Amino acid sequence: MGKQLRLTPVARWVLQLFVILLAAFTLLRIITFLVFKPAQLEWAEAIPSFLLGARYDIRWICIALAPLLLIGSIPSLSPFTSAKAKKIWLIYLVSITSLILLFFGADFGHFDYVETRLNASALNFIEDFAISMKMLWQSYPLFWIFTALSIIVYSIYRLYTWTHRKLDGIREDAVYFKPLRTIWLTAFIFIGICGNNPAKPLKWSDAFQLGDNFKAYLALNPLQNFFTTLKFREPFADDGRAREHSSRIKQMLGMNTVTADLDFKRKVTYPQPAKPMNVVLVVCESFSMYKSSMSGNPLNTTPYFQQLSNEGLFFNHCFSPHFGTARGVFTLLTGIPDVQLSKFSTRNERALNQHTIINDFTKHSKFYFIGGNSEFNNFKGLLVKNIDGLNLFEEGMYKSKPFNVWGISDKDLFDEAQEVLSKEQQPFFAIIQTADNHRPFVVPEEDKPFVDNRKFTEEELKRNGFASQDEFTAFAYTDYCLRKFMEQAKQQSWFENTLFVFVGDHGVKGDAGNLYPSAWTNERLTDEHIPLLFYAPAIIKPELRSEAVSQADVLPTIAGLLQQPHSNTTLGRDLLRKQSDDFSFIIHHDEAKIGIVNNEFYYILNTNLQKDTLVPVRFNSPVLSTEEYERLKQKMSAETIAFYETARWMLLNNQKQKVAAGRHGP
Repeated sequence: MGKQLRLTPVARWVLQLFVILLAAFTLLRIITFLVFKPAQLEWAEAIPSFLLGARYDIRWICIALAPLLLIGSIPSLSPFTSAKAKKIWLIYLVSITSLILLFFGADFGHFDYVETRLNASALNFIEDFAISMKMLWQSYPLFWIFTALSIIVYSIYRLYTWTHRKLDGIREDAVYFKPLRTIWLTAFIFIGICGNNPAKPLKWSDAFQLGDNFKAYLALNPLQNFFTTLKFREPFADDGRAREHSSRIKQMLGMNTVTADLDFKRKVTYPQPAKPMNVVLVVCESFSMYKSSMSGNPLNTTPYFQQLSNEGLFFNHCFSPHFGTARGVFTLLTGIPDVQLSKFSTRNERALNQHTIINDFTKHSKFYFIGGNSEFNNFKGLLVKNIDGLNLFEEGMYKSKPFNVWGISDKDLFDEAQEVLSKEQQPFFAIIQTADNHRPFVVPEEDKPFVDNRKFTEEELKRNGFASQDEFTAFAYTDYCLRKFMEQAKQQSWFENTLFVFVGDHGVKGDAGNLYPSAWTNERLTDEHIPLLFYAPAIIKPELRSEAVSQADVLPTIAGLLQQPHSNTTLGRDLLRKQSDDFSFIIHHDEAKIGIVNNEFYYILNTNLQKDTLVPVRFNSPVLSTEEYERLKQKMSAETIAFYETARWMLLNNQKQKVAAGRHGP
C-alpha cells in the first residue's frame, strides 16, 4: 500500500510546477499591489485580497496542469517514458506559461489605463488586430518588449527542462496505471479548480465581497476576470425593467405625457420654417476639458479654441456618458449611451440600424470624414446603416498620404473636407472625426514649426494633466488644426450659412486637482468631461453655459437651432428648450459603475459592490444635512437606474423601421 501511494515522476513534476507557478502568480500580484495600490491602503488591509487571490490562482494553475497529470500518467504518453512525449509536454507547458505571461502583461497596461483587471473588452481591439498592433508599434518599444519576453520564455523553458531532468532518473514500475498514485492528487486538482467546496465553487463575484474595487481586482487575476466577463459581451434588455422606470425617464426628458409605456417618441415641430443652413460637426479626439485653455489650465494648450468659445455658445460642463471613441460616436449619432458591457455597440449587429435625428435633415447631403480606416471599431457599419444616403470619406480616398496608424493628419483631413464641401451645391450635414490627439502622439514634420513648442518639466506636465511632452504637443496640435480649418472656412462662400459644432468624443484620466473638485480625479470624471461649442455668428450670440449637459444632447440641439422638424426617440434633449433638470448619465464599464452628474453633485453606484456614494462637483456645492444627503442620494439613485435600464432597452429597440412605422419598442 505504501509503495502504491508513492508519487510517480509525473505527479512529482506536477507538484513542482504547481509550486513554481503559484510563486509566479503571487509575485505578479505583489507587483500589482505595489504599483497600483491607493496611497492610503496598507499591506495588512490587502491580506484578504491575497488569500482570496491565491484561490483564484490555484484554480487556473490546476486547469493548466490537469492535462499533464491525467494524460501524462498514461505510460505511453508520459514525459518520462517517451522522448517525443517529453518534447510535446515541454512545448505545452512553455506555451501555456507564455499565454499566462501575455495575459499579465496586458493586464498591467489595462490596470494602468482603467484601474481594473484585464477583461473581455480587450477583444474590441483584437477584432481590429492589425490597426491595434500598428498603433502599439508606433507608441511603445515593442521590439525590446518582445525581446525581453523571448528571453523570459527561454528561461522558463530551461527551468522546466531542469526540473524534468531532476526527476528523469526515477524509474516507474512497469504497471499501466496505478490509480492510488495519482487519485489523491487528481482530487486535489479538482478541488483546486472548484476553488472551494465543489458544491459551492468559487465565483468571480466573490471578490467583490471584499467591499472595495481595488481589493476586489487585486484578488482576481486577469485570467479569471477576462473569461468571466466574456458573458457580458452579449446585449441584454429587460422590457419589464424598462417599463418600470419609463415614467421617471419621461419626467427627466421633460415629456408632456408621462405614462408607463415604452414609447419615448417626441415629434418636434417649430412655428417657423427650417433654416436651410449647413452643419459641420467636428468630433475632437480625446478633447479633455481639464487639459484645455477653457478650463483655466495654466499650460494654455488651446488658445484659439478658447477665443472661438468666447464667440459662440459654449457649454463648459458637458459630459460624454463614457470613455472611448466608438462609444462616444455611437451616443452622438443615436442619443443612446452605449451601456453594453465588454463590447462596443458599434460591433453589435442588433444595436445598429438605429433611428437618428440626422436623417430628419432630408434636404441636406450627408458627409462623414475620417482620416483612417472606417472599419476600425466598425464605424462603417454604424455610419452606413444608421445615416441614409451617407457619403463616407476615409483612408485611401484622399489625395493626402497616410501619416500614421490613424491615416492622414488632422490638418490634411480638414483640408480634404473643405475641398469636398466647397463643391456642394445644396445644404450639407458634415461630420469630421479627428484622431491625432491619441497615441502615438506624433505631429507631422511640416506642421511642427506652427505648433506650440514650449517644453515643460515632467512635474509641470503631470500637475496639469499631461502624461508626457508628446501628449501636450498633440493636444496643442489639435488647436492648430482647428485654427487652420476655421481660418480657411471663413474664406468660403458657405461659411456665413453654416452652424459649426465642436465636441470631444471623450476625455482622458489625469490629475485635475488644480482646476476641479476631487471628483474629477478620484472618480475619473476627467474621462468624460468634454467641451461643447455651437458656433454660428449669424444666429448665435456669445454665451457661456455652466449646467451639466450630455453628448447625447448634441443632435437635438442642432435640430433646435436650425428649427428642423424631427422625431426624437431616445435620451437627448434640446439644450435651449429643455423643461427638466440638468444632468448627464455616466458609465464606467470596466469598473461596473453607473451614475448621474448634475450641477452640484455626482452620484455613483458600483453595481459589483452594490455600494453608492454622492460627491460634490463644484467647490461651492451646498453642504447637505444627513437627511438631505440621503434624500438626494435616493433620488439620484432612482434616476441612475432608470436611465441605465432604459438605455439598455433602447439599444435593441430603436430601429429605424419601427420608428418609421410609428412604433417604438417591441
